[in-house]
Amino acid sequence: MKTSRRLQRVSGLMRGEISRAVHRVVEDPRIRGVTFTDVQLSKDLRHARVYYSVIGDRQRQEQAREGLGSARGLIKREIGRHLQLRFMPDIEFFFDESLGHAEHMDNLLRQIQDSET
Repeated sequence: MKTSRRLQRVSGLMRGEISRAVHRVVEDPRIRGVTFTDVQLSKDLRHARVYYSVIGDRQRQEQAREGLGSARGLIKREIGRHLQLRFMPDIEFFFDESLGHAEHMDNLLRQIQDSET
């Protein structure tokens, strides 16, 4: 799917502002160590899917999800202060599974390489 330059630009700006808000304003310990990997916006800029990753087990991932959910209003308000958008998008947080998949593939490739030597 081809995305417009504006969507890409706003998406990048939002990712940066969300990261800044979480690390500077939100004081929830459940969110420590969270990295934001992507923001996907709807064409009308009213909905944002924010992807994040965090090092740890499933319990740690769940804690981060809960922390982000409870801080959603504060994060949204901080984004609104810094970005000049007509509408503030509704934000949903999703754990980014791609990093786990990449690590798993890397481990498989190492096992194959080790077995060949």
